[in-house]
Amino acid sequence: MRLNGRRESNNVEDRRRMGRGAKAGIGGLGAIVVIALMTFMSGGNLGDVIGNVIQQGALNGLQEDRAPQQREFTAEEEELAKFSRQILAGTEDVWTKVFQQMGRKYTPPTLVLFTGGVQSACGSATSAVGPFYCSGDQKLYIDLSFFTTMKRQLGASGDFAYAYVIAHEVGHHVEHLLGILSEGHSMMSRMSKAEANKVSVRLELLADYYAGVWAHYDDAEYNSLEDGDIEEAINCAEKIGDNYLQEKAQGYSQPELFTHGTSAQRMKWLKMGIEKGDMSISTFDVSESDL
Repeated sequence: MRLNGRRESNNVEDRRRMGRGAKAGIGGLGAIVVIALMTFMSGGNLGDVIGNVIQQGALNGLQEDRAPQQREFTAEEEELAKFSRQILAGTEDVWTKVFQQMGRKYTPPTLVLFTGGVQSACGSATSAVGPFYCSGDQKLYIDLSFFTTMKRQLGASGDFAYAYVIAHEVGHHVEHLLGILSEGHSMMSRMSKAEANKVSVRLELLADYYAGVWAHYDDAEYNSLEDGDIEEAINCAEKIGDNYLQEKAQGYSQPELFTHGTSAQRMKWLKMGIEKGDMSISTFDVSESDL
């Protein structure tokens, strides 16, 4: 991506030095890595997709080290932090204009950078769950080490792939502001688990679409996309499909458990957003077979 000279967002809370590092209790980090792959890498919206609450009880296998972390950050970590601030700024600029065109006002989310563990309005979480958005405080949370996990464990790398991760979480914020997220959760609360999963898939694919919409307008304004960027993001979308992750983790897929969409679906909706940039399109307006 071409980001030279691009501004950095001020809507950032850097909690990396004040965070509480989470470490494994019974079961160890090996099990947590599996949870990370199956939960975040398939969309990462733990706080919102399963009822908008990350309960402390869900982290029974974890212990918290409350001692502040004093280490210095590497040049790579600082570069990723700057990159994240620039991408967030890009989403602010694009969505402000898009919302104005719809006769609405865009209120940007806050990006929280943390290391190990973090407290949000949706509850406590660790870096094992990956990046997530919490509508309770309108913040998205990212442990930047996740990008290393993407690269090493899934083979999903490149700056635009990383930007897609951030833009996807911002996409959930857009859903929140438009009332789509709360409506989706309300529907899910009245459904069976199987039917609720289908709504979850639509919410996640819509966030993918909105990530593409952002890229569409950001590139039109700043000529930000370089050769290979779209391929990086499409490759990432493929690697975080429910079917891909389940097959990687257990050797087979279980469609009835899909909550974020297949690789083909995620690639389709991200690419559609990049190509069209049309806010009248929604995953909730098509049949299940057309997702």
